[in-house]
Amino acid sequence: MAPPLEISIPSTILSSDPSQKPYTLYNITLRLPLRTFVVQKRYSDFSTLHTALTSTVSSPPPAPLPGKSWFSSTVKSEELTETRRKGLEEYLRAIAEGPDRRWRETSVWRGFLNLPSSSGGSASSARNELVAARNRGSLGGQAGQAGQVAGDPGIWLDLHREMKGQLHDARLFLGKRDGAGTAQGQHEAGANAKRCLVKASGILGNLEEGLKIMSEGEKRGTAGVGGLGAGELRRRRDLLGSARVERDGLEKLAVSLAVKSQSSSTNLNSSGGGAAATQQDKSALFGPSVSRPPGRVLGAPIPETDKTRELDNEGVLMLQKQLMQDQDVDVDELAKIVRRQKEMGLAIHGELELQNEMLRRVDDTVGRVKGKIDVARKRAAKIS
Repeated sequence: MAPPLEISIPSTILSSDPSQKPYTLYNITLRLPLRTFVVQKRYSDFSTLHTALTSTVSSPPPAPLPGKSWFSSTVKSEELTETRRKGLEEYLRAIAEGPDRRWRETSVWRGFLNLPSSSGGSASSARNELVAARNRGSLGGQAGQAGQVAGDPGIWLDLHREMKGQLHDARLFLGKRDGAGTAQGQHEAGANAKRCLVKASGILGNLEEGLKIMSEGEKRGTAGVGGLGAGELRRRRDLLGSARVERDGLEKLAVSLAVKSQSSSTNLNSSGGGAAATQQDKSALFGPSVSRPPGRVLGAPIPETDKTRELDNEGVLMLQKQLMQDQDVDVDELAKIVRRQKEMGLAIHGELELQNEMLRRVDDTVGRVKGKIDVARKRAAKIS
């Protein structure tokens, strides 16, 4: 028999959608035998679940749903938010851990928690649940929410394990590409390796954001009972540093293998054994006057690079997001440098104004002394 599902609601956040009024989202943490993932729901989703369960089973769940408050809002009242969080957590646990299985065996319950249709607890299904939850927005979505989700110490370790698995898969795919004997095999292995590296980079960014949130909580003293100490935070920083080095090494290895494959195909074509036509062959066939028109050509394909040649559309999109994040970091660093240069320029300007004022005073003093010397010379001339 599979172990019961562990459910908790450790924290809440406010929605960040500017097109709607702010409301409270409850982070439902589901712990499976090998994986943990988070589902975010608002109070109206719980109310819909309660109505659907009562209608499906023809009996209300074992625990009552916390009532709706008409005179105060969880957005403005932290006490009401905490009370409702505890009540919703007891409500879910009563269904998940109670002896009566009627409510948790319904499709409404499994759809509410994004659980698969089968009740198996194997490692592969747990892995698929975590990936599916991230793809549906539970761990993806906006960067701030992903960082808050990764701020939980237990979820952080699960994400780190997932990232190490992606790096391990990327290393295996690169090894398969190096040993593949056909171009199609090399392309498929390289594309899979690139996809794993892009996913690992995304998870690494979430881990860094989550570790930053945990560090700030430790500095403010608001980490709570499950908070991490300075030693554990330092150990996790070292883990991210080694993972970052491993990822960079695998990316360099992927680029070097791509360059090696290109050079091999070029040598094969130059020896006459390849099917690809060279530029000289094209000129001999179509004539020297046939060339690409200058300027921009509408609809012309964008030239591929070593990083994008083996990626599919999803991989290119994730790579583009990662590059944009790196560019944002570079822009922030450049802005800091510009601000420092501006401060140095203002300081130099103030120093130059001070030096000019001192030179003006010296010039005035020299003028007065010169006038006195001229008067003294006239008097000396009269005496002589």
